[in-house]
Amino acid sequence: MLDFFLGHYAYWFTIILLAIGLYGMLLKKNLVKKTIGLSIFQAGVILFFVSVAMKDGATVPVKADGLPVSEVANYMNALPHTLMLTAIVVGVATLGVAFALLINIYNRYGTLNEEELLDKIQ
Repeated sequence: MLDFFLGHYAYWFTIILLAIGLYGMLLKKNLVKKTIGLSIFQAGVILFFVSVAMKDGATVPVKADGLPVSEVANYMNALPHTLMLTAIVVGVATLGVAFALLINIYNRYGTLNEEELLDKIQ
């Protein structure tokens, strides 16, 4: 039983990150905290895809002298890692735009509380 938990530690950490991010997005009233929750949730998704793509005993897909190219099991698939690198870049850009919008919202309405903001808008 303990080996099961220790052998899948990346998945447990992913579940914890997803739960924390979901909690922040759904239950927090402050828009900055919601944005941080979104970022944590995104980190959990990225960690999940990277941990699924990991292969024990494999190496990067670069030709090495000791490893024949015909045995593809010796190499990892680089596509999931590349896609997650793209997701990280897009996530950082999205986070920057979100914080810029939050600054504008705060300057205009004077609050980042969701309920107060909805009252001021109506």
